[in-house]
Amino acid sequence: MILKQTVVASAMALALGANAVWAEGISDGKVRIGVMADMGGTYADVCGKGCVTAVEMAVKDFGGKVLDKPIEVISADDQNKPDVGSAIVSEWVAKEKIDAVGGVVASSVGLAISKVLTEAKKPLLIAAAGSTAFTTKACSPFTAHWTYDVAALANGTVNPLVAAGKKKWFFITADYEFGKALETVATDVIKKHGAEVVGGVKVPLSTTDFSSYILQAQSSGADAIAFANAGKDFINSLKAAHEFGLDKQATMVGLVVFASEVQAIDPAVIANMRLTTAFYGDMDDKTKEWAKRYKEVFGKTPGMSQAGAYSATMHYLNAVKAAGTDEGTAVMAKMKEIKPDDFFARNAVLRSDGRMVHDMYQVRVKKADERKNEDDIFEIEKTLSGDQVFLPMVETCDFAKK
Repeated sequence: MILKQTVVASAMALALGANAVWAEGISDGKVRIGVMADMGGTYADVCGKGCVTAVEMAVKDFGGKVLDKPIEVISADDQNKPDVGSAIVSEWVAKEKIDAVGGVVASSVGLAISKVLTEAKKPLLIAAAGSTAFTTKACSPFTAHWTYDVAALANGTVNPLVAAGKKKWFFITADYEFGKALETVATDVIKKHGAEVVGGVKVPLSTTDFSSYILQAQSSGADAIAFANAGKDFINSLKAAHEFGLDKQATMVGLVVFASEVQAIDPAVIANMRLTTAFYGDMDDKTKEWAKRYKEVFGKTPGMSQAGAYSATMHYLNAVKAAGTDEGTAVMAKMKEIKPDDFFARNAVLRSDGRMVHDMYQVRVKKADERKNEDDIFEIEKTLSGDQVFLPMVETCDFAKK
């Protein structure tokens, strides 16, 4: 297990020492936030160390303490393995006295640690995992699904392409919870609007050779190839599609695309792709100010996962302050009571089922000669209200009805 501990607190708070009289509402004299993510694998650029930085920035911007008590950030590499993630979080709960967990990339890992945190009554602040299971079949009163989900991305991206005449679809899908959920939701959208799925393949996570899968897509006769994957898997599969000339035969559709992936791919390969995102750092003055500060600290352009991790952490800390305690049930109640409102969360509400509903953006990837700098990658074509793209609450989340 890789475990890193970063203490973010003011000198005054640290100087209080062990003999200080702690506020009654803070469980052990500090608020401790864990960041769980893939630190070196397929999704490292999606929400690895960058999400840790975003959470640390939120803590620093909050002042390093809440209710006059220090805030501490610890982090770990889940290796995209549910058993590893749940074991680490179980240890955090038992030994580290964790108060909340953020980050989370692989949905399978998120679902595993959600069970641990629900039992412990600790908030889970999901920044990067996309499965709709978090607010449907596996919903929990302690989950805040913050940045996006596969339903919002599918609705935002697939609808206009079907309307534009893309009637035959083929899926290249990551073979685990996230990819399967993404394909299922996108398929429902495709069929609902009169198009059809003519085929698909399931691809193991972290595959490097996509040639056989691309050949299957070529022979399908599809006019739209949907990539139900992310991170390095998306990069490698799109590059392979270009090398085989598949992008001359059909439209390439990235269902979950992050800024880091767009920057890692030659504009000649990805230019003019239409996709949906929850955040664009070059959008307006508010996003530019935060993105600039993040890049100065981390050295890379932030995407929606890093922005979501910051926003969720800041909202959590405001809820702790408002509740006067770090006790999970009280904090979650305040998180749902207080309206999220920052550079990321626009026209936002954290629903009782844990889904954070907010504006999303339909964008076009710019060509090389359109980009003024390395961060100038998208043209926003349409702002989508959260009610347009996120799923409504489901009957199975009994706690949300109360």
